[in-house]
Amino acid sequence: MCGIAGKVDRDAGVSASLIEQMCERQAHRGPDSRGVFSGNGVGLGIQRLRVIDLETGDQPVYNEDHSVVVVLNGEIYNYRELRRELESRGHSFSTHGDTEVIVHLYEEEGVDLVHRLSGMFAFALWDERRRRLLIARDRVGKKPLFYSERSGSLSFASELGALMADESIPREVDPTAIDCYLAYGYIQAPRSIWRAVKKLPPAHTLVWEDGSARIERYWHLDYSQKTDAPLPELEEELRQHIGAAVRRRMIADVPLGALLSGGVDSAVVVSEMAAAATQQVKTFSIGFAQEEYNELPLARLTAERFGTDHEEFTVEPDAIEIVPKLVRHYGEPFADSSAIPSFYLAEITRRQVTVALNGDGGDESFAGYLRYVANNLSGGLDLVPRPLRRGAAGAAERLLRLGDARGLRSYGRRFLTSVGEDAPGRYADHVCIFNRSEREALLGEAALAAVGTETADVIARPWREASGRSRLDVLLETDVDTYLPGDLLVKMDIASMAYSLEARSPLLDPELMQFAAALPAKYKARLASKKWILRRAYRGRIPNEVLDGKKRGFGVPLGAWFRNELRDFTRDVLLDPSTLDRGLFGEAQVRDLLALHEGGGADRSMQIWALLMLALWHSEFVDG
Repeated sequence: MCGIAGKVDRDAGVSASLIEQMCERQAHRGPDSRGVFSGNGVGLGIQRLRVIDLETGDQPVYNEDHSVVVVLNGEIYNYRELRRELESRGHSFSTHGDTEVIVHLYEEEGVDLVHRLSGMFAFALWDERRRRLLIARDRVGKKPLFYSERSGSLSFASELGALMADESIPREVDPTAIDCYLAYGYIQAPRSIWRAVKKLPPAHTLVWEDGSARIERYWHLDYSQKTDAPLPELEEELRQHIGAAVRRRMIADVPLGALLSGGVDSAVVVSEMAAAATQQVKTFSIGFAQEEYNELPLARLTAERFGTDHEEFTVEPDAIEIVPKLVRHYGEPFADSSAIPSFYLAEITRRQVTVALNGDGGDESFAGYLRYVANNLSGGLDLVPRPLRRGAAGAAERLLRLGDARGLRSYGRRFLTSVGEDAPGRYADHVCIFNRSEREALLGEAALAAVGTETADVIARPWREASGRSRLDVLLETDVDTYLPGDLLVKMDIASMAYSLEARSPLLDPELMQFAAALPAKYKARLASKKWILRRAYRGRIPNEVLDGKKRGFGVPLGAWFRNELRDFTRDVLLDPSTLDRGLFGEAQVRDLLALHEGGGADRSMQIWALLMLALWHSEFVDG
């Protein structure tokens, strides 16, 4: 895993020192080597974490006559097959790694090479003859890529902080991005917190030539075509797909292990690793003193079942210490508090291995969230006249104003208060941190006046464009386009790369995801039963206690922190005059929110956390 950066300029040279600075700001992503290519009006840089081909695999990598050069962040899992094919066509290789197949495949197929790559990647390729830059992201969005295009030039980097080493990029905050952040806890691509910076969406290529760029999507899941194979055959095929995806991700020339929670997904991955491994699998789990957040007992059952070399760590999170680290590494406001345990787990895992497999992606392919069940069952509401639904929603809002923002009760609260919306609007309300009326009350007048209308479209657009016919498939497809790449993959990429740990996710294998998309919805969720076929396929292999256990998520006790350890710190930050003078949110609304939570009338920890991370980001990156 690595960090890449670069710049092209139609009218001026590109300073090699700028590329060095961009690399330095993300050196944690790849501490093993740095490589810089500098040409006429172009510069590419790479911070490399050596995983495959430790001796000859440093980058940048070139074709035979050095007219094509590439830097890669990620892994190409089918590079051996591609290399054999390319060698049969006469191409000569100077390395033994995966990066070099990209330059030779580009010589054969041009921009269309992305269709042939299996892996997680963000790469940048410079074609000297055509004066063309190609940058691309993998299908699901495992690897990030930020860019800024301005008057004949384009800069890019794996992390936002590295990109902003280019001082020619304007530093104007995007108010609509703040509104999106307050709604969902992350900023959906292509937006970023800076108006002049965008994120290249997953499964997209960007080609820059003669000072201008064009962007195209090259892949998407298809939920429209359903299999009618017998259930036992589907279960066997599912196990084969998962086993193959795991084996592809076990290719490494460095120590490898797995992140093991108490849930189904990581247990499935570990079971397949144990079946494929020639030596004992290493597994790593993290736990907390609070029973509600401790998954160690269930993780231990899986480790014992498969005889892994298991390491457990119980931590007492130091919120005051970890919060500034999160703000700095994520580079823009990010409100998923499970980033905290993700950082701790990455840190302790990296002490022993360089690559770790995880269970990310199982929920989005096999319907693992309770909200899928709730929204799937709510389809009949569309038959009720909207005025009646809006009246019911208003009454529910008044009655349930003090309800929890977390846990099972929150689902009922969100469902009742969102019945007046159309289907995508109901789902948006269900997944939001601050709903539309709450954001309108919270944002200051200046901020509210500058906000665009795109926030609702974050959910509505993929909902409208979904290929699936059933409500459940539409829900899954929407999350694959939004929550998965915007939140979950960002969380794990930044947390793992902060400690130079490569995280691989077999359940995000595109072939496996397409197989799951083709499964009938009834095999994914049945009434309140989630991940129905996945649990059934691994019944007997994975302990029943894990398969049937309550989903805990990967959380920390924010509610208690904001009433105790973080109470004074949070008030000092959110009610500081410098915070309030920015006009991002109103003082009265913040005081009411804090008082409501501290008094025990409701759990508003998610909303407080979102405001805290926004305020601290502004202090760090805008105020300096």
